[in-house]
Amino acid sequence: MFKLNDEQKMLAEAANAFVQKKLPTTHFRAVREAGTGYDKAVWSEMAEMGWLGAVIPEDHGGVGLGFTGAGLVLEATGRTLAPSPYLSSAVIGASAVLQAGSKAQQDEWLPKIVSGEAIFALAVDEGAHHNPSKIAVTAAKSGDGYMLSGKKTYVADGQIATHFIVAAKTDGGIGLFLVPSDAKGLTVTKLNTIDGRGAADIGFGGVVAGNGSPLGAVDQGGALDRILDVARIGQAAEMLGTATQAFETTLEYLKTRTQFGTLIGSFQALQHRAAKMYVDLEMTRSCVLAALAALDANANTIAEMASLAKARASDTLHVISNEMVQMHGGIGMTDVADPGLYLKRARVAEALYGSASFHRDRYATLGGF
Repeated sequence: MFKLNDEQKMLAEAANAFVQKKLPTTHFRAVREAGTGYDKAVWSEMAEMGWLGAVIPEDHGGVGLGFTGAGLVLEATGRTLAPSPYLSSAVIGASAVLQAGSKAQQDEWLPKIVSGEAIFALAVDEGAHHNPSKIAVTAAKSGDGYMLSGKKTYVADGQIATHFIVAAKTDGGIGLFLVPSDAKGLTVTKLNTIDGRGAADIGFGGVVAGNGSPLGAVDQGGALDRILDVARIGQAAEMLGTATQAFETTLEYLKTRTQFGTLIGSFQALQHRAAKMYVDLEMTRSCVLAALAALDANANTIAEMASLAKARASDTLHVISNEMVQMHGGIGMTDVADPGLYLKRARVAEALYGSASFHRDRYATLGGF
């Protein structure tokens, strides 16, 4: 089993302490009511601590903590449903620029991601379900640049992004284009999501992307696959944190809630259900840590590990979020209590970057079945 080293343990402790102090669920509720998507002051603090540069090498202003380091931060933020574009920008966006960008693009954009000045969002899906094999947004050569046409749906953190990394169909395949959110002809339609985190639909009404906007070479379908696997593993790490906190909160409730003069945690049926949640959680932790380690090692099993981690995290969070609401009883169904918040976030996270069924099918296909 993968084990954290001393530096990683210290990072995990620091991240959890920061999130519990600065980003509790009460903070999430405040941001949800304000409709801002994130807290700029807290985002700046995360930048000052170097967390926005976790996956970025030191020569570009990052701290080189690797994907495991970023995963530990994501797990911490997942515990309190912390609203921030950390996954979208500091992990997915940074990985896209590192994976596909030219040296000039890396020199320009990576330091801005590290400082929090630029917030990136990945725009891939165009339908109700994750399906990167069906991209209809087009990028046609136009003068010195490309003209983008079409629409992207449910872009996570799209409502607060300063720049979009857009997957579009070109004459030679799939290209990645860097488009500012204020580009002429681009429309951002903010979505009110059930989890309160926010997202956006992005329309491209003949958006002209300049000659410097293709991320690296024009046709990079292979780079998109790797970027999406980073997104899937990162999402799984956040979901691990959400599931862990949901389990611990529920376990504490079982130890303190009485019914008919008896602690409900003494009921054997509930003990069995709690034991199953614990086993599922530990299995998920192993899958997520192994997937993060595969990214750091640039292993040839990244695709398989990404689908395994995302499918396992989706199944586990689905069960634990359900049990959290059920074991809390009537109060768990209300908005004033936290269980409902975890349930709603679980359903959104399960669908992002591919559901459990999507990844089970992908894992089987990768294995030749």
